[in-house]
Amino acid sequence: MVRSLWTAATGMNGQQSNIDAISNNLSNVNTTGFKQQRVEFEDLIYQNVKLAGTPATEDTVTPVGVQMGAGAKVAATQRIMRQGSLQATGVETDMAIVGDGFFRVQQYDGSYAYTRDGSFKIDLTGQMVNANGLRMMPEIIMPEGWIPETIAISDDGRVSVRVADVNDPVEVGQIELYRFPNSVGLEALGDNLYKVSNASGAPIASRPGYEGMGVTKHKFLEMSNVSVVNEMVQMIVAQRAYEFNSKAIQTSDTMLSTAVNMKR
Repeated sequence: MVRSLWTAATGMNGQQSNIDAISNNLSNVNTTGFKQQRVEFEDLIYQNVKLAGTPATEDTVTPVGVQMGAGAKVAATQRIMRQGSLQATGVETDMAIVGDGFFRVQQYDGSYAYTRDGSFKIDLTGQMVNANGLRMMPEIIMPEGWIPETIAISDDGRVSVRVADVNDPVEVGQIELYRFPNSVGLEALGDNLYKVSNASGAPIASRPGYEGMGVTKHKFLEMSNVSVVNEMVQMIVAQRAYEFNSKAIQTSDTMLSTAVNMKR
């Protein structure tokens, strides 16, 4: 009976983690390039009261054993890398990835991070940077005398602009995308950034539209892939599971109380 108290407690702890993940998904429903998280559970170790195959008589064995479970735990919080919907913005430096791949930016310590957030800007030096001033890599640098309203980005990542007193557009850089053998193994850093981990594998670079990469869509942004309706349903399911486990604790407590009060 005491075992049931602890078993139900693990269930409540697990559903609390589930609600935490759902809350994070809902809070990021308007975050550019955000990928939904899903909590996955696994059962805990079992106590073998009687092993299957234990001799029952001289000529027979028990076909089924007795195993008592100890509850559940969170096994993983997996990112769902499903494509988010595209939103037309009309902003010259916005771009979305349709398909596989990440943009790469250089962090302040010189290391690289990866993002699906294509809301880039042009800083005072003419470099293409993200909202926190991290430079896109390879660098995209605007030439002197460029006209801001003339930025054009092709589906294969070629960036060109018009320059004053020059009739033809000038190509200023080539965007590269990066994909991973196991993109769900990337470590989230916050600020819409991910970094390489031992689970993700090394980045594979290529131009958009080549070697399995997605393409870039100019003046669009990829929105979060979170479905509010699905998250609300998952929240109801998690809430009821939490209640069921709390009822199991209350029932175990009542049974213990009955046993204690049998002798008056």
